[in-house]
Amino acid sequence: MRVRMIVAGLVVVALLALAACSPGASSEASIEFSCDDFTESQSIEEQVEVAADGTITVTLCSNATTGFEWTESASISDRTVIRQTDHEFTPPSGDVPGAAGKETWTFKALQRGTAEVSMEYSRPWEGGEKGEWTFTLTVVVK
Repeated sequence: MRVRMIVAGLVVVALLALAACSPGASSEASIEFSCDDFTESQSIEEQVEVAADGTITVTLCSNATTGFEWTESASISDRTVIRQTDHEFTPPSGDVPGAAGKETWTFKALQRGTAEVSMEYSRPWEGGEKGEWTFTLTVVVK
């Protein structure tokens, strides 16, 4: 009888360990697209899963020398699910004229749900081209 109890106890411990190791939503997600990615398709759609209280980082090619820039504040469909916490431009490394840099947005997952994040790459002045490139990210917070 004692052996059965020990074996049963070990089985329970093993099952709990497996449950703890089972894959779930990650606490961090990182997405990056180059200028070449947008040359192939002017509109990119992506989906990511992240745990509540997790962080999502989106990095997109950006070339300020062309007059184009991404929208600073992303459009977010449900601000109770995620919120933007940062946006920054990183210039190109090296001294190559006309080289592209990167723009990076950081988002915080607030609670379970789904929200859509979108940005446009445009020339912001009046009469400038709008929405030349678009990026849409569906965020599923688990």
